[in-house]
Amino acid sequence: MNRSGIFAAIASLRTGVLAYLLAVGIASVAAAADNPYNLIDPKGISVGTMGDAKPYTFATADGQFTGFDIELFLNVVSRMGFSKDKVTFTGQEFSALMPSVANERFDVAVAAIGTTEARKKTVDFSDGYLAGYLSILTPDAAIKDATGLKGKRLGVVQGTLQEVYATKNFAGTDLVKFPDNNSAVAALNNGTIDAHFLDYEAAKQYGERYPSLKVAVNIPSFDAPAGFVIRKGNDAFRTALNKALHEAMQDGTWKTLYEKWFPGSPMPEQYLPKK
Repeated sequence: MNRSGIFAAIASLRTGVLAYLLAVGIASVAAAADNPYNLIDPKGISVGTMGDAKPYTFATADGQFTGFDIELFLNVVSRMGFSKDKVTFTGQEFSALMPSVANERFDVAVAAIGTTEARKKTVDFSDGYLAGYLSILTPDAAIKDATGLKGKRLGVVQGTLQEVYATKNFAGTDLVKFPDNNSAVAALNNGTIDAHFLDYEAAKQYGERYPSLKVAVNIPSFDAPAGFVIRKGNDAFRTALNKALHEAMQDGTWKTLYEKWFPGSPMPEQYLPKK
């Protein structure tokens, strides 16, 4: 091939490469526009949650999920353009929720999940939207404080803040791990365990359902506020959730939902509208 032929071949190759790169770039831009939040399915949001954590998130008799966290999340994502029928909830054990988000089974986990540095090593969190108390539920009138747990069998849901706290602070207590609150409370009612460690609102609900069970101890947990759990590095989704979440706080939606689901409970001022 003479010199002019070589130059022509190089020019043709360069044109082809440029055309390919341009096509790839256009396709990438189009894909980003179609899926700006890097969702598993750009047409909807897949959510991992729990079916027995009333009033935060629970399943109704007809299999629908509701509760404070569910209603707040639906309101937040509606501000991002997702109607209720574009959000799919799936119930899981608590311990499986964050791994499922990290492994891209779900786009987000919604279940009053406390934000901790240890958890942030594998997943990201939205800004906090809820803080409360950790509580001891028991039929044993002799348990009046944490010291009364020594030598007792205490139920905890595996993977929760309660498990972490109890392991660190309740020396001499025999911890019994459960997949969810319902199974732990069943064990409490049949005498398999002496007490169960869970969040205050859920403990209050179980106490209303089973009059023999009383809330004996309340421990503040304001240092680990609940947040929506998302895949690590999905900053576009996290930023959009935070923006919509703060809008829901500022226009009073958060306050209305809190009063609905936690009547009479103390209301954290940091989530109320700023004047």
